[in-house]
Amino acid sequence: MKIQILFRSWAPALVVAALTSPFLQQAHAQTAPTQPAYQQGEAIPALAYVEHGEIYNPEAPIPPQCYTKTDGVHNPCYVCHQTYSDEQRTNMMHDGFQQGSYAFSEAGETNSWSNLFKDRRQAIAEVSDEEILEYVREDNYSELIRWMKSDQWQGVVPEINNLASGAAAFDKYGLALDGSRWVAFNYKPLPSTFWPTNGSSDDTMIRLAPAFSEQNGEFNRDLYYANLSLLELAISGLQSIDTPELDETKLGADLDGDGELSISTHIQRRDNYLGDASAIALSHMLYPQGTEFLHTVRYIDVDEQGNTSPAARMKEVRYMVKKSFKPRNALVNRYYGEFKEKHFENLPSAVDKKHKGISNNFGWLLLGFIEDEQGQLRKQHREEQFACVGCHKAIGSTIDQTFGFPRKVAGAKGWAYIDLKSIKDVPNIGEKQGEFLTYLERVGGGDEFRQNDEMLERWFDSKGQVNKAAVLSTKSIYELISPSRERALALNKAYREVVKEQSYLYGRDAVLAPATNVLKQVNTEQAPLKPEHRYQWDIRLNWQEAEAVISDADSSL
Repeated sequence: MKIQILFRSWAPALVVAALTSPFLQQAHAQTAPTQPAYQQGEAIPALAYVEHGEIYNPEAPIPPQCYTKTDGVHNPCYVCHQTYSDEQRTNMMHDGFQQGSYAFSEAGETNSWSNLFKDRRQAIAEVSDEEILEYVREDNYSELIRWMKSDQWQGVVPEINNLASGAAAFDKYGLALDGSRWVAFNYKPLPSTFWPTNGSSDDTMIRLAPAFSEQNGEFNRDLYYANLSLLELAISGLQSIDTPELDETKLGADLDGDGELSISTHIQRRDNYLGDASAIALSHMLYPQGTEFLHTVRYIDVDEQGNTSPAARMKEVRYMVKKSFKPRNALVNRYYGEFKEKHFENLPSAVDKKHKGISNNFGWLLLGFIEDEQGQLRKQHREEQFACVGCHKAIGSTIDQTFGFPRKVAGAKGWAYIDLKSIKDVPNIGEKQGEFLTYLERVGGGDEFRQNDEMLERWFDSKGQVNKAAVLSTKSIYELISPSRERALALNKAYREVVKEQSYLYGRDAVLAPATNVLKQVNTEQAPLKPEHRYQWDIRLNWQEAEAVISDADSSL
């Protein structure tokens, strides 16, 4: 006996597992057509699954990168899958064994990300450079905010005035100019999905609950940065860090521990936050309740000289909020549930709370918006949003299910809008060599799929070995991970084809030509990575032992 969903079939055991998933129960509770809408072999538009209330990919949280052919030696998997011996670490997923192991459920053994194998070269050639540049320079975020403020939306409104303009929306230390209390921070992009050379630019902002920026109910800028810096210490595990100038007298607190109240440029770790949040304790590697993140994924703008920057047009607007705080001892049970889910090869589950977002079961709600066919941002459909849970739920490398903030440039220099030209290739904690150089060596390419020909040409020799001298000669990571003008335009054009198709369920990577180093079907007999190609890795960066930010004289590359 099999169940057929728009002509996709799964084995009986898998169906039983699927029907026990709260996520899938909600999906299948909707009215389904009594007759198949498409004939066998006919191309099915991705939105047809949405319109018919059907699940296309029950393993949507497995990202496309997990189907990379490792050939036993190429390992991009270590960036997500890690096991740590630190007993105080709040991430207890311990999934380092999954590096290259293809330990999927039965449903996951089939690669559903078919857009990886689509040849878009002809479509790219038919779009002029002028047309795509005009498109990516349009502001679609402001229209999203206008829609959110109408009676058509009941959820949160993650608004920052003039956000489409990027850095212009913030002051020197990243505080939004509109009074919204969002703060932009400068961080090193995660290898390598968020490298511009692989398709997208991005930025991230943080906002803490009002009590963290108020003293006796009044906004206090110095207090806010003191508490933001204390949060940075909690997440990074450091004991002290430099800050913007903060007036200790106004705060009534000795921040730097010198025994005096004065203007301080350092802060030491303490037991509790300050101001109206003074009753809230710092928790190691955990954010306090009410913490919000706003992450925009953008096209790549490029000028006539080939200089790239985040475009005004946003591919996605991603928002997450910590609705409930779960201490470390409570997280044990949550991770145990994840262990059982994976051990028994059950399909992943998550609770969809409609306009509030999807719960990841660890205290966070995730909410995503993506372009519609006309390029305007719309709420992601259930399965589109379900894909976000894969990264922000239960993988071993994250800190409290986040990526960006643990990679913030340390201290005062990190409170600013993202600027790749201001960051060098610093190593991860526990490493001596630059993180991106190490990634290139371990992966054997400039992306997980080893199909970024431009990166291979720039940073690898004819034998496929990294040109270490060339990588080390770069002044900043901007030189390492920014595409040429030609590639930037092609990537923009390729992704716009996905937008026109609305085929996000089939993959949202900007793919120029069909992927060749990617499995379409996982062979369970396939050997995993050789032991010598499995790596220990820390998502945090060693800003303390390396000069991370280049001087003002060198910053205008």
